[in-house]
Parts: sequence; structure tokens; C-alpha cells
Amino acid sequence: MLKISIQFLLVDCRAHLHSRGQSISNFERSRLRNQFFYKRLQNASLDNSPAGGRASLTRQAEAGGFTYGWIFDSHVIWKEPFPLLTLMAANTRQMRLGTCVTNPAVRDVTVSASLFATLNLLSKGRMQLGIGRGDSSRRVLGKKPTTLEYLEEFVRIFRELNAGKSVDYEGVSTKFPWASAGVPQVWVAGYGPKALRTAGRIGDGVILQFADPGLIDWCMGFVREGAKEAGRDPREIEVMAAAPVWASSDLKLARERVRWFPALVSNHVLDLISKYKPEELPESLTSFVRNRGKYDYLHHCEVGSDNAGFVSDEVIDRFCLVGPIEEHRKKLEALRKVGVTQFNIYLMCGDEEQTLDVYGREVLPQYHAKVSS
Repeated sequence: MLKISIQFLLVDCRAHLHSRGQSISNFERSRLRNQFFYKRLQNASLDNSPAGGRASLTRQAEAGGFTYGWIFDSHVIWKEPFPLLTLMAANTRQMRLGTCVTNPAVRDVTVSASLFATLNLLSKGRMQLGIGRGDSSRRVLGKKPTTLEYLEEFVRIFRELNAGKSVDYEGVSTKFPWASAGVPQVWVAGYGPKALRTAGRIGDGVILQFADPGLIDWCMGFVREGAKEAGRDPREIEVMAAAPVWASSDLKLARERVRWFPALVSNHVLDLISKYKPEELPESLTSFVRNRGKYDYLHHCEVGSDNAGFVSDEVIDRFCLVGPIEEHRKKLEALRKVGVTQFNIYLMCGDEEQTLDVYGREVLPQYHAKVSS
């Protein structure tokens, strides 16, 4: 069964537009800016703070039938996620909440484990840990992602502490005697064979940042290998595909709203290219970065950003969900068939309330109906 979840961006409800040469006309750029300005006025009537806007969207998402809510963890580019996760937990009853994704280096493992254990108590066991090696929160500071070995050790300690068990941490026996809400599920993000095998070995779930069924099928081969190495049943591992969506018959506009996303993915692809031989990676994953220029992390995940100038329409159509809502349904079904159990909408392209409403009316009911039957 496929679940549909939501990823919230930790800024106010607007998309930033930057010059991208001739790819967006002056008329189109003006129209988009006017739409975003109007949305800011609407959000101001709900709550004068960006945090309040997130709470309002979270309530709307849960009321609409969404069962998971995720947020980024990139403390320089965006806001610190844990106060906002607290706010989201206070504004929901059943929605599971988590990071998509944090990393092992941004905080000491005892700090991260304590944050999640505390939020798990406050939310009555609804927290989820999404974790990777670190991209934007590391690179914006001039640092490289951490190692998979470090990630694996972080997850081990995290689970032990959340279970209320003692761990040897840097030679000191360490325990959270108050941690009683259980161990959050751990979702491991990855793109390359080694990271995907790690996800298969240690993850309750795997996070794949694109909506290309062919590439996800390739990724799942390595996840299954890792699971089998650890004596696990691969079928027990949850699989998340995460990508932005834009439902509209205006395909040109839809593509411009999500063009930033393959540019985000390109950072991970370049990292893979530096580590693997060409024949070890699929052409459908690596070919689109050949003409990529410099990437500015201060304009990470922004509609209209110069970062995305190299991204073609063909790549957008593979990595994202765009076009009429019926095309979204077809893509979601294709993702389900290759093993995806949760599709996470990156809700950061503008008109967030409308996207929630459209998916709540036109997509979620068919999956809820399948559960009922």
C-alpha cells in the first residue's frame, strides 16, 4: 500500500525567483511573483509568523488525510527543525513526524537522540528519524558529507539510547532513564550502491530523492542486497520516494515550479561520479549533470534559481510529478509497482494549500479506499 506524505520547508510560504536567462519570460516571471506575493498576504491573515504558517499547513495536511509530515534539517540555510517539529507535534494528533533528512555530524549523537526521545514522549511515539551523510548543512559550511561507517555507528547509539539502554559513549556509560516512548523508525537516505546497501542492512526504511521508477528499481537491487547480507527480509523495509509535484494542464509552468529539484539531486550525483566507475552507475542518473555549472547552496530548493539552468524538461518529467492530476496518479501507481510504500511530496513550490487540497481530493481517496477494501 502506498502512503502519501508531506515535506515542509522551513521558510515562509513563498518560492524565491531568480534570473534564469530566457527560460522564464519577463511576463511569466511577473505572473509568478504576483502569485507568490498574493500567497504571502493570505498566509499573513492566518498567522503573522512563518512558524505559524507551518502549523497551519500541518493541520490542513492531517485533516486532509496525510499521515506523515517531514522537514529538512539544514540549520544555516533554513530554520532549526526541532522547535518546529515540536510545534507540528502540538498541532496534530496522529501524523507521524520526522527529519528528511538530518545527518550524524550536525549534532552530537547524544543531543540528537535526546531531541528525538523528548519529542517522542511529547508526540506519544510519533517521531521518525530520516538520516543521510549530510549535504546542504555540511557543504554550505565548506565541509564534506560524513562516512557511512559514522552514520551506521550513529544509528546504533541512537537506537540504544531511545530504547532506554546504556551505551559506551566515548568511554562513559550513558543512558536516558526517562526515555520510554520507544525507538523511532530510522529511514536511511542514499543514492549509491554502498549507501543503499547500508540502508538495507540497518534501515527501517530507505529514502530515495526522485520519482523515476526505473532508477528506483535500480536502487532497490542494492537495498535488497544489504538486507540479505544482514539476514533481513527486504520486504519489511519501507521505501520512500521524495519529489516535488505540480498539478496543472500548463506543463510549461509546472516544470518551472519544480526545475530546482533535479538540480538538488545533481549534488549527490556528482558525488557518486567521483566515487564510482561510469559502468557502475546508470546513464539515466549521471548524464543530466554534464552541463551543470556552479551550485549556490544559499539558493537551495528555490523556484527559478540559477542553480537549475542546466536541467532539461525530460529530466523534470522523470524525477518529478507534473501535469494533469491523472498523470500524477499514473506515476504514483508506477512507483508503487517498483516497491515504493510512501511518496513524500516536497511542498515548496508555492501554492502549498492548493497542492494539499488537490491531492487530498483527487489522490488520497483512492489509496484510502484500497486500505478499506
